[in-house]
Amino acid sequence: MDYPSKLIEEAVAQISKLPGIGKKTALRLVLHLIREKEESTFALTEALNKLRSGIQFCSQCHNISDAEVCSICVSHKRDRSTVCVVENTNDVMAIENTSQYRGLYHVLGGVISPINGIGPSELKIESLLNRLNHGQSEVKELILALSPTMEGDTTSFYIHRRIKDFPVKVSVIARGIPVGGDLEYADEITLGRSIIGRTLFN
Repeated sequence: MDYPSKLIEEAVAQISKLPGIGKKTALRLVLHLIREKEESTFALTEALNKLRSGIQFCSQCHNISDAEVCSICVSHKRDRSTVCVVENTNDVMAIENTSQYRGLYHVLGGVISPINGIGPSELKIESLLNRLNHGQSEVKELILALSPTMEGDTTSFYIHRRIKDFPVKVSVIARGIPVGGDLEYADEITLGRSIIGRTLFN
């Protein structure tokens, strides 16, 4: 693609590195920024600079935070006896949006994936064990809310094996047919798990 300006080409090259954005979309965004007032573009770059320089990870749960300890971990309204283990911050946001969970979280930062060179030591598993092993630990239940993939299941199995001697209940999120879904379009594994994990009709 030919660009009328080297500056535009460089901006497109950088923006197209973002996930889900190709060269054409990046070019549309760049041209939009050029048409905008300077203040709008400068506000965007300032926000991005602040993001990179100011963002932190919670020292307790490893969720993205503005402070050393995130707002969820410091909240007195949360149930401190339950910790939900997730892969990343996206999962925390998704669960929080349901307004159904009031416990704490632990963000692993990924899942075990030998193909991608990610082993247990690359994840925040040891800090999870430290949370459970702490003398004043209030945790009574650990919810493993990892994706139902081979990597997610491997990670859940590894964590379960490591904490088998801790006095905590270990549960996993339910897996089954989504609301509004048709049985004929469900894969065999999901349908099978739905039948095995069936509940009483209320």
